[in-house]
Amino acid sequence: HVYQGYFVPPNYDSMIGKIITYGDTREQAIARMRIALSEMVVEGIKTNVPLHRDVILQDADFCRQAQNIHYLESQLLTNAPKPKPENV
Repeated sequence: HVYQGYFVPPNYDSMIGKIITYGDTREQAIARMRIALSEMVVEGIKTNVPLHRDVILQDADFCRQAQNIHYLESQLLTNAPKPKPENV
């Protein structure tokens, strides 16, 4: 469905793709996801690949299944860019 030059309409779900990995263990599935995300190339639009690759899959709590329904919200608040101080 998505092709070079495609416009993602704002009135539809913003998900244009999905990566699913599996393994015999959680660790194996996470390792496969790290590889998949390291090889992912999407140009022209912003994605949440960096969030998954650099934050979620690097988090020890996530990797050992110590998360809950509020996990992502907490990560987004913790890792939100800090506002730059204004020059006075």
